Amino acid sequence: MLSKLPKEILSEEKFLELADFAVHCRVKRVKDTVKLKLRTQKHLYTYKTDPNSADRLLSSINCDIIEL
Repeated sequence: MLSKLPKEILSEEKFLELADFAVHCRVKRVKDTVKLKLRTQKHLYTYKTDPNSADRLLSSINCDIIEL
């Protein structure tokens, strides 16, 4: 049975690697953290970071970006 839960990414390198395969990236800004959610065809990946790093990462990915 496949897991239905999102998978958490712990490194920026892995996030950028998975962003190449992503359909879109959803951005949720909560106080002093930013949650980046990458949707691929089969999985949802999440990455938590600070606002400065999030802006830098978002400028370097090519998929659609959806602000929540």
